[in-house]
Amino acid sequence: MRRILAHLSYDGAGFHGYQRQPNDRSVQGEIEQALGKIHKADGWKSVSSGRTDSGVHGIRQPVHFDSSLAIPEDRWPKALNTLLPKDIHVHSCQYVSSSFHARYDALGKEYIYRINTAPERNVFERHYVHHLPKKLDIGAMQEAAAHLTGTHNYTSFSSPKTDVVDKVRTLFVIDIAKEKDDWTLRFTGSGFLYQMVRVLTGTLIEAGAGDRNPGEVPEILAAEDRALAGKTAPACGLYLAQVFYEQKKMDDHIKKFQ
Repeated sequence: MRRILAHLSYDGAGFHGYQRQPNDRSVQGEIEQALGKIHKADGWKSVSSGRTDSGVHGIRQPVHFDSSLAIPEDRWPKALNTLLPKDIHVHSCQYVSSSFHARYDALGKEYIYRINTAPERNVFERHYVHHLPKKLDIGAMQEAAAHLTGTHNYTSFSSPKTDVVDKVRTLFVIDIAKEKDDWTLRFTGSGFLYQMVRVLTGTLIEAGAGDRNPGEVPEILAAEDRALAGKTAPACGLYLAQVFYEQKKMDDHIKKFQ
């Protein structure tokens, strides 16, 4: 058996999340069904860097699997894409060490959240951008973001449904960019709790809309109380952008936004 690391994109609008579901369509389910066909089996185990919720998209999701087949690296993407639905695409595959783990070896992750503040909604973007017809103050959002970066306990900014005990994470960068009515919020950190990016986004939106004082953020962090943070932003605007396995690559990327 040899271990293969694949990087894939998916349109999350048609899936009930990444994780395999018994009765609903999932990204993992489609991947493992395709792998099963290649290996002439009913299914084939794969391991991703993490799970995304229903409606959340993936730009470059890492997934590893083991195979005894002697298929060259550059042939794996074609073999998989031939069997996968059109809303999943495998970009690359490479053979890695048998000890490599797509989840546990990750040093950091980056998520992107897209917002559009135009007065009218673009119906063709409804699954891919959060439409918010409000004026947002980028300065207030950046002030709130500055309080959120660093190493903190993010209990206040994660869903209470999570079963994770240790809620301490490090946010390296929160970058907020605006071009006319299009906003891109970029979160790069050591890891993220369940719905953490969406709660962070909801809180930043409230600060930008004038509904929350950015100076309240340190108190919200210290309280470790989900009820004090902002509303959870919709899933449609969220994208898992990339996962880092090499320290230098991650450091070089972070410097671009500091």
